[in-house]
Amino acid sequence: MTDYQVNMEVEPLVEGFFDAASNTVSYLVTDPESRACAIIDSVLDLDYAAGRIATDSADRLIAAVEGRGLRLEWIIETHVHADHLSAAPYIQEKLGGKVGVGAGIIAVQDTFGKIFNEGTEFQRDGSQFDALFEDGDTYMIGTMQGFAIATPGHTPACMVHVIGNAAFAGDTLFMPDGGSARADFPGGDAGALYDSIQKVLALPGEMRLFICHDYGPGGREIAWETTIAEERETNIHVGGGKTKEEFVRFRTERDAQLSMPRLIIPSIQVNMRAGEMPYDGQGNMTLKVPINALK
Repeated sequence: MTDYQVNMEVEPLVEGFFDAASNTVSYLVTDPESRACAIIDSVLDLDYAAGRIATDSADRLIAAVEGRGLRLEWIIETHVHADHLSAAPYIQEKLGGKVGVGAGIIAVQDTFGKIFNEGTEFQRDGSQFDALFEDGDTYMIGTMQGFAIATPGHTPACMVHVIGNAAFAGDTLFMPDGGSARADFPGGDAGALYDSIQKVLALPGEMRLFICHDYGPGGREIAWETTIAEERETNIHVGGGKTKEEFVRFRTERDAQLSMPRLIIPSIQVNMRAGEMPYDGQGNMTLKVPINALK
């Protein structure tokens, strides 16, 4: 395991913005010393039935940044999301900042480039992004140093980002009563996901952990903040010392019962392009629907 540079004395300001349509939480992370900030896992609104996009969710983030006089330095994707479209290009156009994702994006682009029958003009080298993070890579948000933990399993590009005493889980972990993400997408692996989760659970117990999705299991109110200690002790899929064999067996059986996310087809096509829309030969924004290609 890489020796990650944890600094629990740094306390970023963290605000979550919940998108009810996709059950996604986007985060505005601010350095109180410099007013520099980052946005993590933004959402572009999509009316799939009508084929229309809107920017209401992204505009809430932009208004928060501008209203507080902040300077956006990073727009971070914890992975290539399968349940919502990224608003990274729209936010970058309005506020600047660099768009970063895990270096595993190259594997995602290769896999889904074939599924969506993308031509040679679609670059499969991650060049659509400004930064490709490797395990342990560090970056600055004002005076705060963040680092990335590679957490493949849900997707090859998954990363947990740690900024001071706050960690952003992406889909690697949900709230303790929500468990973990599925591992049956192309490129997913339940055993790798278990190993990735163990890396996250090895972080300091008092570290704040912020979740990318919540569905209010059992009818409870939506929540998105927990701690590493709470996950370690009570997470229903991995807490209490559950073994890798137990997890893989459960995850495999559970995933076989799940249907594909409603927006996986548009989301992957857009998000593997860093949030840019694909275009046809006439310059029209167009999405493809591969038949019987996702299993």
